[in-house]
Amino acid sequence: MLKTLIGEYPVTKQFLTHTDKFAFADAFKANPASAFKRVVRNLEFDVAEMAIMTHLIAKAHGKPYRLLPFVVLARFQHPFLVYNTARGALAPEDLHGKRVGVRSYSVTTGAWIRHILAADHRVDLSRIHWITFEEAHVAEFRDPPNVERAPAGQDIKGMLQAGELDAAIMGAIPKEENIRPLIRDPEAAGKRWAEKHGAIQLNHLVVVKNSVSRDMADEVYRLLVESNKAAGSPPMLPHGLEANRRNLEVAIDCAYRQALIPRRFAVDELFE
Repeated sequence: MLKTLIGEYPVTKQFLTHTDKFAFADAFKANPASAFKRVVRNLEFDVAEMAIMTHLIAKAHGKPYRLLPFVVLARFQHPFLVYNTARGALAPEDLHGKRVGVRSYSVTTGAWIRHILAADHRVDLSRIHWITFEEAHVAEFRDPPNVERAPAGQDIKGMLQAGELDAAIMGAIPKEENIRPLIRDPEAAGKRWAEKHGAIQLNHLVVVKNSVSRDMADEVYRLLVESNKAAGSPPMLPHGLEANRRNLEVAIDCAYRQALIPRRFAVDELFE
C-alpha cells in the first residue's frame, strides 16, 4: 500500500475511498499543507498533495518526487492580499517601504501575490519588508535579505490589526469588517489576469515519489481522474499534461522571476 497524503475535496472524495490501495494519512485530510514539510524533508509519503511552488523548490534541491498532472486546488489569488481599512487607504503601488506579512516567503499564495504586484502594479518586490511567521517547507531554501521573521508568539492577523503590518497575504480572507482586499475588485482583476496569461493560478497538484513504478503511478492518476469526473469535472481543476502545460509554464516563470528556483524548468522535466 502506498503511504498517501491527500486532502478532502470534491475531486478527491471518491479517490479517498480506495483504502485497499492507499494508506491515507487521516489526521491531515482537512489540512494537508501542515504536512508538506514531512513530504519534502522526511520523504515519508509515496503519493502526496503538494503546493506547486513547494514542488518546484523541492525539485531544484533534488527531492525525489515527480508531478502528476492532476490539480486539486486552484484559485485566483487577488483577494488574499489584505489591509486594515481602519488605518487609512492603501493601494498596491503604495507598498514600497511597507511591512507585508506572509506565512512563509516561499508559500504558493505569497508567490502568486508577488507576481501580481510586480507584473500588474509595477511594484519593486525588493523594496517591501516581508515579515514571515514560519520557515520554508524545503529546508534548503533561503529567504532573500528583505525578509525577516516576526517575533515569537505573534500572529499575522493580530499584527495587521495592531498596525504592526501594513498589509498581509492570508490563506483565507478574514471575516473582520475592517480587513479588506488591497487589490480593488479582485474578481475582475483575476479574470483580466486569466485573459492576459491564458492560464489559471495553480495551488496544489499531486506528486509521487520517484521510487513508485510507472505502472503504479498511472493507476494513481487513473483513479484521481475518475474521482474528478465523479465530482463533475470542475473547469478550474484541469487534469492532463496538455491541459496544464500553460498553467505550469506560468507557474515556473513566476517562481523563476522571484529566484525561488535557479532556472526555468521545462514543463516535461516536472514529470520525469
